[in-house]
Amino acid sequence: MSLATESPAPKKVWTDSEFMALPEDGHRYEIVAGELIDMGNSGALHGYVCSLLLTALTSDVLPRKLGVVLDSSTAFTMKNGNRRSPDISFFAKERLQGITELPTRFLEGAPDLAVEVLSPGNTIEELDQKIAEYFANQARLVWIVSPTQRYVLVYRSSQEPDRLLKSTDFLAGEAVIPDFRFPVAELFQSLSF
Repeated sequence: MSLATESPAPKKVWTDSEFMALPEDGHRYEIVAGELIDMGNSGALHGYVCSLLLTALTSDVLPRKLGVVLDSSTAFTMKNGNRRSPDISFFAKERLQGITELPTRFLEGAPDLAVEVLSPGNTIEELDQKIAEYFANQARLVWIVSPTQRYVLVYRSSQEPDRLLKSTDFLAGEAVIPDFRFPVAELFQSLSF
């Protein structure tokens, strides 16, 4: 008597067209190894920290015409085919030469600055993979923001973080966004109405 073994069904590999056609359902998605990953919804604290930093970056970058700041709805095409969507991204004008309008599809490569604001569902493995992919695809700076632990990790390479910033420190744009400085404490301040 032989036992028949059933092969697992092949995993669906998502195309760019299918990815772009996903409904606006309030969820963020990424494509990792051809699979669609639902990044889920984040809580109010996550959204608030993202809004503060996105506003600060845009207010600095836009008038100085340094490039573009993009939110988490923007996906970037990595060399390995993954589509990554950092919470906040900065793409320097030097990498946008010859482009007068942003594409409706994806930008190639990682942003110059990728910001990930941690959510309860994030894992170390997932973050390590994202950081490695960002730097393998032209990122020059990555900030990992922890709203609950109130710190920011600054990466200049995919190795260990270069700096741990606390509430007494300033986020600096370094060579990526020259002269940008933002007090870390403002990311984590209590509401006072």
